[in-house]
Amino acid sequence: MKTNRLYIPILALALAAGFTSCDDFLDREPMSTVDPEVYFTQVSQLESYANQLYENILPSHGNWSYGIFGEDSGTDNQTGATANNRFAEGLWKVPNKDDDNWKFEWIYRCNFFLQNVLEKYGTKEDGSENTIMGDLASIKHYIGEIYFLRAYEYFKRYQKYGDFPIITEPLADDMEILRESNKRMPRTEVARFILDDLKKAYDFLSAKEMATTRINKDAALLLRSRVALFEGTWLKSFEGTAFVPNGEGWPGASKDYNKDYQFKSGSIDKEINYFLEQAIADAETISEAYKKNDLAENKGLQQSVNDPANPYYDMFAQEDLSGVPEVLLWRQYGRGLVTHNVNVAANRGNYMNGVTRAFVNNFLMDDGTPVYTHGSYADGDGYYKGDKTIADVRINRDGRLELFLKEPGQVSILYENIEGNEASMTEPIPNITETNAERGYNTGYALRKGGSFDQKHYANGGGYTAAVCFRATEALLNYMEAYYVRYGNRGGHVDEYWQILRNRAGITGTIDQTISATDMSQEALNDWGAYFAGNVIQDKTLYNIRRERRCELMAEGLRYMDLCRWRAMDQMMTTPYFVEGIHIWGTPMEHWYDDPENGGSKLIADGSDNATMSSRDKSEYVRPYQKNTKQVGYDGFHWHMAHYLTPLPINQFLVTASDGQTIGDSPLYQNPYWPTTADMPAEK
Repeated sequence: MKTNRLYIPILALALAAGFTSCDDFLDREPMSTVDPEVYFTQVSQLESYANQLYENILPSHGNWSYGIFGEDSGTDNQTGATANNRFAEGLWKVPNKDDDNWKFEWIYRCNFFLQNVLEKYGTKEDGSENTIMGDLASIKHYIGEIYFLRAYEYFKRYQKYGDFPIITEPLADDMEILRESNKRMPRTEVARFILDDLKKAYDFLSAKEMATTRINKDAALLLRSRVALFEGTWLKSFEGTAFVPNGEGWPGASKDYNKDYQFKSGSIDKEINYFLEQAIADAETISEAYKKNDLAENKGLQQSVNDPANPYYDMFAQEDLSGVPEVLLWRQYGRGLVTHNVNVAANRGNYMNGVTRAFVNNFLMDDGTPVYTHGSYADGDGYYKGDKTIADVRINRDGRLELFLKEPGQVSILYENIEGNEASMTEPIPNITETNAERGYNTGYALRKGGSFDQKHYANGGGYTAAVCFRATEALLNYMEAYYVRYGNRGGHVDEYWQILRNRAGITGTIDQTISATDMSQEALNDWGAYFAGNVIQDKTLYNIRRERRCELMAEGLRYMDLCRWRAMDQMMTTPYFVEGIHIWGTPMEHWYDDPENGGSKLIADGSDNATMSSRDKSEYVRPYQKNTKQVGYDGFHWHMAHYLTPLPINQFLVTASDGQTIGDSPLYQNPYWPTTADMPAEK
């Protein structure tokens, strides 16, 4: 134990000294100050090294934000204080340098670990050649964690860029080696590489009982299903275009090393099926293991939203998730140690990550019918109560909306504690005129997801509830979509898994009744996921599977990923989209702001710089980006085909060119429809 206490801080200091930023090829970080002969000889050192990567690679709650719950901002679900530049004309431009996106730092660290640790572990599966001191099962487990972390980091980069260099070892300081390593591999090869890393992770990860704060076999399978579903549906959505290998205009063909590329399966259709079948198999394994636990038996959504014992609500608002079988991997926080401000954000306006009207409308009634089957949105006399107040839209709805959509007057705190000095005891009228991100409500709709009932979690910047990284529910959704896209029917476990989710949400009608009542012309008004390549999809079953995913995974950071792989934003290339919030004009909510003490300053809708609200002639609903003409998004959201992928930064072309200045001499190539000139917008 003395040895462990000595080595861990030394390792931390060595890593801090060695991992300084540099402008080398691939954003490479030097490791010369970390001596592998010293630091990879004991199992405790492997664990310490892995721990550092957890914080920087896996999803977590950052401070002074809504954490994971705010990562869907910039989609049709949630929207921020300002419109995202990707939806504006000419504001997303090719960067000269972009270390945050084109980044290899964490990939390099994973490679450094694997090269040195695998050498000491040996080649025999039973570990008989291992020279690392410690429990063999634990040694294998930490090797598995690094394979997982490398795969996860690669998945993030591959989502942004598609084709990407595959690098499996720390590279020497040799110009030719570094230049050669920059070759972008076709996206299908990158996806296969990620799946292979996750298979290795699964094989190495411990089968013994481990805390669910550590990466495990089930998390590896779930991520495999996510990656496979992503690539299979991306290839299907973009087939024949420049966004897939060998599609028309694919820029990879311009390089000799890719010009003769052939899909490993033999054709793009076979490649699509390969990935979908992988997604089905891995998702099924997880789903079958967990469907009889919380997923099938949890009736939490039918309980009072103010009941602190509500297991579904509490899954996102408690300190310890080790007793929640549905949660496969979570991050632990500690009071006064590692904290966040998510609870405070949920207690206010979500740091101005406003929920959209379109998202609220998309949730079914609790009998399984869409809201538009019960009259107009403004009506308030029938089963659907309309949207003249926030309270109305929650009545008789899908339990997930009832549970998480905030309503003025709701009890927010059940257990008082003087430490939580930033807590509002009850939900106030949404402050839609406030411009301070900490307290403003951007659309009028906000979520209470992540809000604890215990006031002790509401010290400013001092929250310490857990962050869910992966939960088994996603596996059911991955299976449903992958199976239906692959086979075109609801065979296998599709209906079984779907019904489990509907039961927990308190939806009583049948799946067939929902599908029959679906009007795609209406859904297209509320859901970008109703589109495929600019056209409204006509398969109502597929659409409702997408709807289920949207509602179940609300505010969990997966929406933009889904919209991209579905190619669901093409329609904004020809028709602008206007984000809306609550029904403000001509409703009782308009008069909430007559008295500024209720919810902010009075509504000023004159289009001036002092305007606090969009005008009535624009819409009866809040349009957060149409208060004045200077706002990004005032003319609606627009899209460019290029925006489905991120542009490569220009400095990477120059640093990899043999002469340091000829872009065409670089082994890199730009993504479709992005220029190779810095500070220029997309061409298409």
